[in-house]
Amino acid sequence: MRAAVITEPGGPDVLKIMEVDDPVPGPEDILVDVKASALNRADMNQRQGNYPAPFGSPSDIPGLEFAGVVLQVGERVQDIKEGDRVFGLLGGGGYANRTVTHHRMAVKMPVDWDFIQAAATPEVYYTAYDALFNRANLQMGESVLVHAAGSGVGTAAVQLAHHAGAFVFGTAGSDEKLSRASDLGMNVGINYHDQDFSGVIKELTSGSGVDVVIDFIGEPYWDKNIASMAVLGRLVEVGLMGGSKVDVDLRPLMAKRIQVCGTGLRGRSLEEKLGVTAQFKRHVLPHLSSGSMKPIVDRTFQLDEVADAHRYMETNANFGKIVLIID
Repeated sequence: MRAAVITEPGGPDVLKIMEVDDPVPGPEDILVDVKASALNRADMNQRQGNYPAPFGSPSDIPGLEFAGVVLQVGERVQDIKEGDRVFGLLGGGGYANRTVTHHRMAVKMPVDWDFIQAAATPEVYYTAYDALFNRANLQMGESVLVHAAGSGVGTAAVQLAHHAGAFVFGTAGSDEKLSRASDLGMNVGINYHDQDFSGVIKELTSGSGVDVVIDFIGEPYWDKNIASMAVLGRLVEVGLMGGSKVDVDLRPLMAKRIQVCGTGLRGRSLEEKLGVTAQFKRHVLPHLSSGSMKPIVDRTFQLDEVADAHRYMETNANFGKIVLIID
């Protein structure tokens, strides 16, 4: 099969298109002819040598999601058949025209979807749902601050929070991204280049703060995140793009009784991922199928252009997902 292989740790050009052996499905697995995959920050970190692949996943082929057609099913698979159009989450290996996954990790595509839409969905919606509802326990009528509202996970989080009846604040680095996020249900947009988000939230909430913060930045935002939070607020760290080490004054956490937690999908066990997949099928997929929520695709690249796709992601110019067309 053809795959984008990390030939050594480094920049985008270390990704080379190569012929490698096809994966072999087990009795509970399916073999998929991959039509599209999508980029994630974890792929860049893996390419740079900073984020090893989870156990059991390809160490040199990135890609955490796929959309394609089932080619072969294991002997214990009953609910999926050859020819089904499916998408889902992977531990790695999505940048290839064949992949293997446990059959319960595969989700059947809505009938009117294309493979690009499907490939843009799993990582962002699984992550956003888990952060908002499993970790933060977001409730109707509460308020939430979504950082990086124009990112893939950010666009999903804005839609999920809005649909749940929350009041949504969001940050982004351009007015264009904020305008597009507003179209997805964001109530108040804050341009972090021009505005102090903690000051804006303090003013607009009359000093009470927000109930939930979904953060991707880490260290540079820590103090302002805590200052932006309400009593009994919940901070969920989804990414650490700005750094991971903070000097913490515990007094505001104690005074406001704030809860802080982290989340991530890539390194979880199969059982945990199956649980999140089941939640997605039950709570999110019906809204995506009806069109009341949607995956946001910024740009597509061919597999042969994978290095260019990574370079583009490093600019942070995208609004929504960057998708790789595999076949």
